[in-house]
Amino acid sequence: MDLAVLCVLLPLVPAAWGQYGDYGYPYQQYHDYSDDGWVNLNRQGFSYQCPHGQVVVAVRSIFNKKEGSDRQWNYACMPTPQSLGEPTECWWEEINRAGMEWYQTCSNNGLVAGFQSRYFESVLDREWQFYCCRYSKRCPYSCWLTTEYPGHYGEEMDMISYNYDYYMRGATTTFSAVERDRQWKFIMCRMTDYDCEF
Repeated sequence: MDLAVLCVLLPLVPAAWGQYGDYGYPYQQYHDYSDDGWVNLNRQGFSYQCPHGQVVVAVRSIFNKKEGSDRQWNYACMPTPQSLGEPTECWWEEINRAGMEWYQTCSNNGLVAGFQSRYFESVLDREWQFYCCRYSKRCPYSCWLTTEYPGHYGEEMDMISYNYDYYMRGATTTFSAVERDRQWKFIMCRMTDYDCEF
């Protein structure tokens, strides 16, 4: 009797394992990313904006040394709470040049609602711009920097904001001239739920 049950169940094991075989890759746990996977191919520029009234809450990326030491990127957005109201204006920030370290927050108390990037073969790096949106007269406070993403140059990058009280306001990056890759620290802030002065 036990042997008969074993013969029935044994073929089901590979099928069940196949469903979870790739679960070790953290970016596959997210379902908020667009169905088409990455927003760019290696060595290609891209422009990504969250839908109106949403901000970026997750960033994922994979590095490919053979393809120009470049990364493919994807993002997830989330609607802001009603207490922030509707965005009153949105804009593209100044360009952060390729091959350089930089630090930037959205001006005018804005929150990050998108990214734009262009690849440069000459330096094997990208320039970056933030797409920022301002919410009435809400102001940031209690800001902090995340840990480095990725943890080491060349690794997969998988950042998600699990604390929905904090919003991305910008980032600081380091650039390795040897690895031709960047590490990011994202600037996360709370926003007042009342009007404040600029």
